[in-house]
Amino acid sequence: MNGKDNKDFLQEFFNGRKKRDIPLIPLRDTVVFPRIALPIVVKRESSVRALEEAMKRGRTVVVVAQKDPEIDEPVLEQLHGIGSLAKVRELVKQEDGTIRALVEGMARVKVTAVLQEPYLKAVVEPVIEPAVKKTERIEALTYSVLNQFRRIVNMGANVPFDILLVILNMSDPWLLGDLIAANIEMSVAEKQNVLESASVEEKLDRISKGLGRQIKVLQMASKIQAETGKELDKMQREVFLREQLKSIEKELDSLGGKVEDDNLQERIEIAGMPENARERALKEYRRLQAMPSFSPELSYIRTYLEWLCELPWTVKDDSDIDLKKAKGILDDDHFGLDKAKERVLEFLAVQKLVGKMRGSILCFVGPPGTGKTSIGKSIARALGRKFFRMSLGGIRDEAEIRGHRRTYVGALPGRIIQGIATVKSRNPVFMLDEIDKVGADFRGDPTAALLEALDPEQNGEFSDHYLELPFDLSDVMFITTANVLDTIPPALMDRMEVIEFPGYTETEKLRIAQDYLVPKSLSKNGLGEGAYSFDDEALKDIVRSYTREAGVRNLERCISSVCRKIAKRTVEGEKVRKAVEGPDLSVFLGPKQFAHIEAGNSDEVGVANGLAWTETGGEILQIEATRMPGKGKLILTGQLGDVMQESAQAAFSYVRSAAKGLGIKEGFHKDSDIHIHVPAGAIPKDGPSAGVAMALALISLLTGDPTCRTVAVTGEITLRGHVLEIGGVKEKCLAAHRAGLKRVVMPKDNAKDLVDVPEEVKKDMEFIFVKSMDEAVPMVLKKGGKREVGSGKRSD
Repeated sequence: MNGKDNKDFLQEFFNGRKKRDIPLIPLRDTVVFPRIALPIVVKRESSVRALEEAMKRGRTVVVVAQKDPEIDEPVLEQLHGIGSLAKVRELVKQEDGTIRALVEGMARVKVTAVLQEPYLKAVVEPVIEPAVKKTERIEALTYSVLNQFRRIVNMGANVPFDILLVILNMSDPWLLGDLIAANIEMSVAEKQNVLESASVEEKLDRISKGLGRQIKVLQMASKIQAETGKELDKMQREVFLREQLKSIEKELDSLGGKVEDDNLQERIEIAGMPENARERALKEYRRLQAMPSFSPELSYIRTYLEWLCELPWTVKDDSDIDLKKAKGILDDDHFGLDKAKERVLEFLAVQKLVGKMRGSILCFVGPPGTGKTSIGKSIARALGRKFFRMSLGGIRDEAEIRGHRRTYVGALPGRIIQGIATVKSRNPVFMLDEIDKVGADFRGDPTAALLEALDPEQNGEFSDHYLELPFDLSDVMFITTANVLDTIPPALMDRMEVIEFPGYTETEKLRIAQDYLVPKSLSKNGLGEGAYSFDDEALKDIVRSYTREAGVRNLERCISSVCRKIAKRTVEGEKVRKAVEGPDLSVFLGPKQFAHIEAGNSDEVGVANGLAWTETGGEILQIEATRMPGKGKLILTGQLGDVMQESAQAAFSYVRSAAKGLGIKEGFHKDSDIHIHVPAGAIPKDGPSAGVAMALALISLLTGDPTCRTVAVTGEITLRGHVLEIGGVKEKCLAAHRAGLKRVVMPKDNAKDLVDVPEEVKKDMEFIFVKSMDEAVPMVLKKGGKREVGSGKRSD
């Protein structure tokens, strides 16, 4: 606020009046300057009332310094004539009744009268600041004042750094004087003189005199301090400091300053550490004893020793391994997951015979919600061991795994050692969850730090940066989980045995819902086990029409949602059926979310039932082909990926090359465009396994021979008409069975994969294995196609 701004502010505030009465707060030992915020403490009752009134009247108050600070109720003659009109920015009431307020000076005012009742009020009139004209004398005075200020700061005056920067860069000499006066040790009288200055020259002159007096005071203090220091020689200072140290330690000891060192050595002795660790701990303990109690390193050494004593160097969970009991626990907790259970039982059997297991680290890989994490708890229960889960998702710092060096403030061991200390056992089941979501940045690669911990040949002497001692992890059973393998480094993958969790089939989901999810949801929502039930059709409808996932999390959410709505209606007094049936789901869960594809009602030309694998299980793909006049263009739609588009091109090329043998007019492509479409166009699709189905749809279209609606086809096609092996056989067969199909045509090399297909599916369906299109065509086309010998070969 310059002089013009100050004048405008006063004119606006007084609004044409010569005087105004404003709440007044007399100040005993300070002066408030315009444009500077200052904290004040208000104790007197009259001042407290004035401050409260000011808060009601726009937070405006007049602050004036007293001539005599000892007077409690000053009158006009006992106050300085010039004060500051201020705004109350903050106000805090203390428990003792006083008030701490932050006031900011706005402008100078002259006090002409003081009214005592009902609170202190001052009648004031404005004081306009003089215009600032920079003359040579003002510039010289400004330069001199700044030099004096720098000298005071260099001599040790306490000035906040931000205020120091503002003062040294201030260009307004009027405001410069106020800032220096407010932040330098000056008497109230000197500060009041500065406030009352009528011109810039007068203000700078008064500031210069105040600074000169302060320089003399600081010089005298420095001289006294130097003379006092000479009187104490080195020996006297040492004796003095030692006596002071003894007094401090004695006082700390009486207050509990030397804490709990008495039993620390005993804890080291009984911790069961290896000899090298024990010697290191005793060495650090002796250092601890020799240190003074106020040493900052004391707490670091003590924390280190505490960690060494807390670790289970020799503590193990003893368990008598019973394979039947372990199998029962795994079967009770989880339905399905046969491969994972079998591998765990193998682990237990070998450990029972050998006594110690140094095998591969298990890695459970599969979609979310398939039970990877929860089976870890079941494994620990079957083993009779402690369980610890460590989530690796989002970890980017290598120190999270191997700890920080003790040189860092707040250093801790890595999370592996912390987990071992938490369970207080050296042979727990340690689950490293979401290992595929570990990141790497400038702080290191956490997966590289896991290489040692997850290598059975190395983890017998795992080195943590904080401990700086080897710790044996060879008895720990490490289990890792991941959703995908692509992001796991090859070196880490080499140390793990991958067990895939392919996702649950519809039958498995129904069993899980009946045996696990429904009882759990009923109990969790206060409905009581057995009081309500879900029939099989309702559960099947939830699985097919309200969820589409590999796991069972959404299935559990839907069941819980139904239970919550039943609970709400029960509390409201409505009558609710005890059994939830299929038609009830639209009321509880709303309209169906997913459509279920089933076999068509009639045989059609140009349509083939393909099979696809997804993370949520198998799906039916009704591949459509149509023909229109054109110039031989192949149109592909349905959001097909690169591999699937290439399969369509291969199928089209095969049909063109084998057209004569298939009974198709040669050169059909010259005057026709072929369009192949895979419905559910909003869903991306990829993979080579639909190649045979696309070729059969084209052959059906071009020969007019309809395909059997109850037959599904899967397999990769080559340009020579060979049918190659594909994956996901179990899921695809289940999808075909679910859709009501009776026959599945698949590559001959996939015959071995039928071992994974449930027996109930094998009983209801026929599986035909082919090696070439020659064998596949008569199995799918209704009339078997118009074929000649050797038609699978390309025509010349």
